[in-house]
Amino acid sequence: MKFKNKLQTFFLFLLLIIPINTFAYSNYVITGGETIGIEVHSKGILVVGFYKIDNKYIAKEAGFSVGDTILKVNGEQTNSIDEMIKKVEASPNLKPVFTISRNKEEKDIAMTLKEDNNHILKTGLYVKDKINGIGTLTYIDPETKTFGALGHEIIETTTASKFEIKDGEIYDANVSSIVKSRSGNAGEKNATYNRNNVHGTISNNELEGIFGTYTEDISTKETIEVADSSEVKTGKATIKTVIKENQVEEFEINIIGLDDTNETKNILFEITDQKLLEETGGIIQGMSGSPIIQNNKIVGAVNYVIVNDTSKGYGIFITTMLKEGDNKKTQ
Repeated sequence: MKFKNKLQTFFLFLLLIIPINTFAYSNYVITGGETIGIEVHSKGILVVGFYKIDNKYIAKEAGFSVGDTILKVNGEQTNSIDEMIKKVEASPNLKPVFTISRNKEEKDIAMTLKEDNNHILKTGLYVKDKINGIGTLTYIDPETKTFGALGHEIIETTTASKFEIKDGEIYDANVSSIVKSRSGNAGEKNATYNRNNVHGTISNNELEGIFGTYTEDISTKETIEVADSSEVKTGKATIKTVIKENQVEEFEINIIGLDDTNETKNILFEITDQKLLEETGGIIQGMSGSPIIQNNKIVGAVNYVIVNDTSKGYGIFITTMLKEGDNKKTQ
């Protein structure tokens, strides 16, 4: 009986010391600020709309809905629009069977296709298999080379939903011009791209940002200490971003509010730097992911603009991004 009690105590001790969740991100990271080109490829092919054929929406009548993801054609995995076209054209009697995913459930949709006067097959579907854009690199973990950017997820605008990705890349982008923000309308960075100069591979598109593996040399890059969310205070801070070509600059902001209950809108701030206000009119598209620095520590990243007052915006705590990046890395 005494031996049994000892065993119970021993097992309880083991249970108490097993961690529920641990994160292995570094206490020091490399800050970003660079504008990056972004390309992400979808898991399957996303249906984003319909067009009429002989005055009928044949795809819609067959059972398709905007937001469906095409996974297979005639039972064969289909990963791109080019693959889909080839498999559709090879369908017996012009009657392909599409396997789609909708609300995480799969179903088959059969459809009879039409040929136009040039004998080109028409599906009646508008589809998308990738998204391109620009954003700002937030951090690189020097120990793992995991990177985080944007501070928010990539949304497909037609469906207004998170773009489910298979993979992607970040690459060189130089800011060529600025469309200034004004009250009620966020401006944007215009950029030129060099897709041949790839900096990293994207593996995840999450609420907290995009994450992946940085592939360039980081041996000469300096690190900065990571601030816990409890260390972030109202008052002066800076953001690092690019407004011309590839030159990363630091601009003054004022943190005016903090919220640790919101998932991603944690830091409310206003731009106080006159140069940045004159050049951009405030926060602009493409600035998402710009690191926020306070007391020589990285505390967060810019992620949203307040459209009615573009001098103000929100940021996400850097620890939230790092946890998500580490979580995806270890899955």
